Amino acid sequence: MQAKYAAPDGQHTFPRLMMHHAVVRPQAPAMREKDLGIWQTWSWAEVAERVRALACGLAELGFRRGDNLAIVGDNRPHLYMMMTAAQCLGGVPVPLYQDAVAEEMLFVLQDAGVRFIAVEDQEQVDKMLEIKAQVPMLEHIIYDDPRGMRHYNQPFLHDMHAVMEMGRIHDRNHPDFLDHEIERGHFDDVSVMLYTSGTTGKPKGVCQTHAAFIAAARGGVEVDRMNAEGDILSYLPMAWVGDHLFSFAQAMVAGFTINCPESGDTVMTDLREIGPTYYFAPPRVFESLLTSVMIRMEDAGKLKYKMFHHFMDVAKRCGADILDGKAVSGGDRFQYWLGNLLVYGPLRNVLGMSRVKVAYTAGAAIGPDLFKFYRSIGINLKQFYGQTETCAYVCLQPDGKIKFDSVGPAAPGVQLKIADNGEVLVKGPMLLKEYYKRPEDTAGACDAEGWFLTGDAGFLDEDGHLKIIDRAKDVGKLSNGAMFAPNYIENKLKFFQHIKEAVCFGSEREMVTAFINIDVGAVGNWAERRGIAYSGYTDLAAKSEVYELIKSCLEEVNAALASDAMMADSQVHRFLILHKELDPDDDELTRTRKVRRNFVSEKYKVLIDALYDGKASQFIETEVKFEDGRRGKVSADLRIDDVKTFPIARKAA
Repeated sequence: MQAKYAAPDGQHTFPRLMMHHAVVRPQAPAMREKDLGIWQTWSWAEVAERVRALACGLAELGFRRGDNLAIVGDNRPHLYMMMTAAQCLGGVPVPLYQDAVAEEMLFVLQDAGVRFIAVEDQEQVDKMLEIKAQVPMLEHIIYDDPRGMRHYNQPFLHDMHAVMEMGRIHDRNHPDFLDHEIERGHFDDVSVMLYTSGTTGKPKGVCQTHAAFIAAARGGVEVDRMNAEGDILSYLPMAWVGDHLFSFAQAMVAGFTINCPESGDTVMTDLREIGPTYYFAPPRVFESLLTSVMIRMEDAGKLKYKMFHHFMDVAKRCGADILDGKAVSGGDRFQYWLGNLLVYGPLRNVLGMSRVKVAYTAGAAIGPDLFKFYRSIGINLKQFYGQTETCAYVCLQPDGKIKFDSVGPAAPGVQLKIADNGEVLVKGPMLLKEYYKRPEDTAGACDAEGWFLTGDAGFLDEDGHLKIIDRAKDVGKLSNGAMFAPNYIENKLKFFQHIKEAVCFGSEREMVTAFINIDVGAVGNWAERRGIAYSGYTDLAAKSEVYELIKSCLEEVNAALASDAMMADSQVHRFLILHKELDPDDDELTRTRKVRRNFVSEKYKVLIDALYDGKASQFIETEVKFEDGRRGKVSADLRIDDVKTFPIARKAA
């Protein structure tokens, strides 16, 4: 589907790129992993040797060109190496979300016809054993971490290090085999298959070629002037397209170092130790970091509290302009310098971003207020825009041309167009080759002229910067004809540290209403300082004091919306605080933490009806799924409150 592409230097597949780095920078660090509190480092030469061993070991086990290799686990060097090993043989890595339960993985394993799977540890092996009988094609399970595996003696289970040793023997006996296989690799071969998050139905396997991801990676490297001296912390799911672009494709192109944290619980500590030059995270992570900062400030002494807020006002006024090199008064520049000494510098250090040259966010729209906060304290945060089908590469924000309400102009090599119905259309070398075994979906992904249909609604401003309003299918109209874009409102709400998730309703209705998930850490801290006792999330969410706190946040957003000509009619009139957190395990969120709106609307229909029927409360009982697979029920009588709205500031004709 994408334009044909060949790298001028002949490095047009990932195995060739890896071998290139092993030749030109053999001793430079390629990957690091923190294990038992100690950072272990592999040079490019060592990575190339292990990839070679793994590829030959896979071949010895019967892995062949065109086979799909599933990969499940936290970010681990050997799992990244496994990706390249499969590609060396003309195979396709298929990363899965490591926190998914076995049943969720089953669909992908069956759909992709997986014969081989590489997993991180005993936990993931157990998931595979649970469903193996339902995946008849699955022949081999290879594990990286041997802890807990001593008494597992099934013949289809293989220690990854044993596979490497097998591969080294194979390589000695057939020294030309792997080089020949790598030579056979073509830029138009599928390099990876990433499954969509499935917000509207069953996930689809997106087949991306070497050419597509290398073009996307080179475009990003060019815009942000990345080089081999950089470091990135690789901690987001390997199954997410953003991780594959940054932690795999761009690392292979630029040659910078991939750093894998010890565990999900040590990410912040490891982030501070590594001090990456390049950082990326979805908005949810940046929201959580800001929440943790605000909680700490609430507990600070009066002097520290006042100093923080004084200098944050200075940062809000001029910080982003200073970062962009724009003109700022001498007084503000001095105040910002002082703030950098006392507040911003220490804050960047606490966040682990002292060395960051560029930070990116994507995966969902980020609220302008949150975006501005990070840039104002001197972190060069940018938005990028893309989909799994575009290698997460459509728009990039160049330095000095950052707009808080846009995702930037088209990235190098990308064409943008807005359809008559407001949908964003794109063309470029980064487009998917196909949806796996879904020719009808593949044919429907582009229009007759070859433009990919993103499914997002947006418009181009006078400078050619793209502004995303919402998912096209989610943009509707209120009953009075005014536009309703729920994501726009939700992002404004989630800027508040006390609100973790928000889901707004209003399409074809006379007013907007909202479900709120409180942030139990932030609200719990707030409650404890006021002597409000609570027994857990459900109890805390029902407190009248918490309702008043959340209502004040909603009213602040309503006041801002009232002066927004496009969204003034979308002020929230009524809300409730859900009795449980929306959870991927309950199918309410995708694994990338996007709300599955249709599912939530159906599951909580009784609550939506109560919001619009004028009720003051509504009882609900909800089934929940625990981590061990057990199911239970949680019930509550939810209070429903009205919210103050503000007169709309209409512009004079």
